[in-house]
Amino acid sequence: MITNQKLKKSLEEIKNITSFDAILYSAKGKHLTGTVEEPEHSDIFVKEFIVSEEDVREKNDAIAFAVEIDSELEYVLVMFCPYTSENLVIGRMAVCQLRTLVLGESERYDRNNFIQNILLGNMLGSDIINRAKKLHIENRKRVVYVIDTGKNSNEIAVELAKNLADIRSGDFVVAMDEHNVVLVKDVEDIDSPKLQEKLSSIAGSLVDNLLAEAMIKVRVGYGNPTDVLPKITESYQEAKMALEVGRLFYVEKEIMAYDRLGIGRLIYQLPMSLCEMFIREVFGDEVPQILDDEEAMSTISKFFENNLNISETARQLYVHRNTLVYRLERIEKSIGLDIRTFDDAMIFKIATMVLAHIKDSRQGR
Repeated sequence: MITNQKLKKSLEEIKNITSFDAILYSAKGKHLTGTVEEPEHSDIFVKEFIVSEEDVREKNDAIAFAVEIDSELEYVLVMFCPYTSENLVIGRMAVCQLRTLVLGESERYDRNNFIQNILLGNMLGSDIINRAKKLHIENRKRVVYVIDTGKNSNEIAVELAKNLADIRSGDFVVAMDEHNVVLVKDVEDIDSPKLQEKLSSIAGSLVDNLLAEAMIKVRVGYGNPTDVLPKITESYQEAKMALEVGRLFYVEKEIMAYDRLGIGRLIYQLPMSLCEMFIREVFGDEVPQILDDEEAMSTISKFFENNLNISETARQLYVHRNTLVYRLERIEKSIGLDIRTFDDAMIFKIATMVLAHIKDSRQGR
């Protein structure tokens, strides 16, 4: 539940204050971490101490202290110092520090585990309400962000998300799997007129910080705000759908909001039979091979970006206007659509999105 790295850091802080080295053992006498190499026969001393069920025991300028959590032995702290009343007080204070650290981590783990179970839909509404009361988690306006790290590990994303979150105010950061991190963000205090702008800004901060500090390019999707804990699972599903729609239809976008999915939302929910019927209606029985031509599709994409403006598209492609017109005429012959007109351009755009949906469905995603 708590890492040895955090335990070691705590022992190092104790040493900086007291100048005494220390080693921490598990309740079964296993060496966990310390500020010094384990002396010979120390493990025997610790195991004898565990069997004795004493709170404190001294041997050869080493004092063993029991670190109990809920009246159960959790760790054994061995401090290397003379056995004096003053050092006993120091040792007991060190035990208190370790106990506080463990309890804090335990509570944080319980809260995150609770939120994770809500996100996954593993809890009933009544159970959520009862458990939330015990963990002192209130109903507040929250939004779920899903950070997709692609092929990168999520470890750095988790830490950076925590830096951007305010854990004390009700934010939660949960690693859902090795490539996806969820930030449940408290937005209770954000004014409604500025809410959408702020939600987008938070997503932008996640994208920018991960790229700047860890050189990781991520995509972020987020759902709609919700006022009650049981419904954050809906915001989570919305955030996942936003990412999925973005992956299929808006590859160039790094941030996807569930309430800004546009026509992609409609196409994503179309049945395959209807999609295939539409493609046959547009292209006939065979999809034009030019759709696999990188140069042709790049030309079309740039043409659409410039709102069907031939002169501006030619300038950005560094080609003569007549050259671009020739390319567009060749594309028209291949696909049977004159994308220089609004209606045909719209049909072609929708058709390419539908084809992406069909291909993705056939790959079983």
